[in-house]
Amino acid sequence: MAMQKIHVGAILAIAMTGVVVSVLAASLLMAYQSIPNTGNVKGVGVGVYWDSDCTNNVTSINWGFLEPGATDNVTVYIKNEGNIPVTLSMTTDTWDPTSASENITLTWNRESYVLDPGSVQAILTLSVSSDISGVIEFSFNIVITGTEYA
Repeated sequence: MAMQKIHVGAILAIAMTGVVVSVLAASLLMAYQSIPNTGNVKGVGVGVYWDSDCTNNVTSINWGFLEPGATDNVTVYIKNEGNIPVTLSMTTDTWDPTSASENITLTWNRESYVLDPGSVQAILTLSVSSDISGVIEFSFNIVITGTEYA
């Protein structure tokens, strides 16, 4: 009985085919989407800081990689830069892409809060809809305003 010899090239071809099929199968099984983001922060009538001593300005927030359905919090400190009470409000603008604002929301725990001269801790919460699609990266501006309390 004679044995057939299998060429080394054929063995390598079979092995490489197995590796390629494994990689493709693994990539098809992954069901997540990473969404990097960086947002700018602007304070009007108030300062926005990283620390409770209000010495380290917040100029940008990097939310990192977010998956559909994710929620992330960032703690900042809002300082009333004036000498009279102000009412706090927050808006967003300049979304890129503009469609991102339909599936990503930013809220905080200080909307309509009356801030006397001094500072207060605030928690910004970014929520990504589990139905988001077509958004790989996004950016937007956060505008925090202190309006004279009436």
